[in-house]
Amino acid sequence: MYYVSTRDVSRRLTASQAIVDGLSRDGGLYLPEQIPQITTEEIKALAALSYPERAARLMKRYLDEFTEEELLGFAKSAYGPAKFDTPAAAPVVKLTENTYIQELWHGPTCAFKDMALQMLPYLLTAEGMKGDVVILTATSGDTGKAALEGFRDVDRTKILVFYPDGGVSEMQKLQMVTQEGKNVGVCAVRGNFDDAQTGVKRIFSDEALREELAGRGYFLSSANSINWGRLLPQIVYYVSAYCDLLNAGAIEAGDAVNFCVPTGNFGNILSGFYAKKMGVPIGRLICASNENNVLTDFIKTGTYDRNRPFYQTASPSMDILISSNLERLLSLLSGSDEEVRGYYLRAKAFLFPGEEDFGITPVEAQSAGTPVLAFGRGGACETVLDGKTGLLFDEQTPESLEACIQKFETEGVAYPPQQIREHSRSFSEQRFEDELRDYCTRRYADWQRELEACSHHETAKEAEE
Repeated sequence: MYYVSTRDVSRRLTASQAIVDGLSRDGGLYLPEQIPQITTEEIKALAALSYPERAARLMKRYLDEFTEEELLGFAKSAYGPAKFDTPAAAPVVKLTENTYIQELWHGPTCAFKDMALQMLPYLLTAEGMKGDVVILTATSGDTGKAALEGFRDVDRTKILVFYPDGGVSEMQKLQMVTQEGKNVGVCAVRGNFDDAQTGVKRIFSDEALREELAGRGYFLSSANSINWGRLLPQIVYYVSAYCDLLNAGAIEAGDAVNFCVPTGNFGNILSGFYAKKMGVPIGRLICASNENNVLTDFIKTGTYDRNRPFYQTASPSMDILISSNLERLLSLLSGSDEEVRGYYLRAKAFLFPGEEDFGITPVEAQSAGTPVLAFGRGGACETVLDGKTGLLFDEQTPESLEACIQKFETEGVAYPPQQIREHSRSFSEQRFEDELRDYCTRRYADWQRELEACSHHETAKEAEE
């Protein structure tokens, strides 16, 4: 199975390569080209197995480079009695008649991140590495300690964790700064988790730094949930929870169950979404949040607005406004580039009722020759020619949108696809590159003339004196 970047499907890597990379060079996140399927009968068979056996069989579907025996060895070490205080690893416990809780705190750091971060070191170092790996990780609390503990004294690895100063609990801070291990380090960052995560991503995107590290025999990777090796072990415990409910007689095979998931960086709940897409009978995935409810607002409104007040709460792991894994979900829901273009080509028109500084989707639609009906504010005023490549409406109300659609359907104006495509070309990447180059050239020439004028002025002044 191959993995592709959310931003460039032409970049195809094997599973081990994607895990080692952590983050794609184009800034995108890796995801599998296909989602393996699981039947009800296969789930019933998994229910009879131990947690390490369930993990090995499920992960094998995504990691065809490994044998099931190898993965079982990893899982037994990751979830064995030396690390977890219960053989079940992630047991399901009944709270009320129809409510159960999955306990994900039985690992060495008491954080649910242990479920992935005790497995990740094995996945990351199993394949022959061309050098030593430097793991950079941002944390809002739980990931930091779990990653440090997971990679403690692992051969040929070094790990550095960045946490927001004052943005984690005192217990989490003490867990990190007192971590034992010759290859571990922590660093406090001025700002919040989003600042720390953005900084880590910036380092990953620095090709000059990558080359310098490679020259010294190091390469970068990540233990954050931006790394597919973090998400995969988390898919396992959703399937395992379903198996445990079967064993307890709480459900019959095929019955749908709902999961309510506290969510910050969107990795945990996304793993549940992958389980659902595999065929596990999951009804709803409920996104629980705190005051920093950027994700719940997005799900309710369809608008992702991170320009809002940031709150430090009693649940710092959810104090996040930039949820990286949402990019994976949007990529899954939007389909391939070819599939999306097919939708544009078959559409009578593309509706764009939002307001953005630019907004790439109206340009994409027009590149397929499709007219756009857009709210007449922001970037749409530039990218859509009213009455020529689409229509603009004045208010973000159902009535205004309905009137615009009615006008489009009844006015009888032709919107020639070739004309629309031609207009979209004015927003090509090449155009922006050319205009930026021309602007920089002009400004440099102006600066040179200003320097020359200043030099002449100083020379004349000295001559007068």
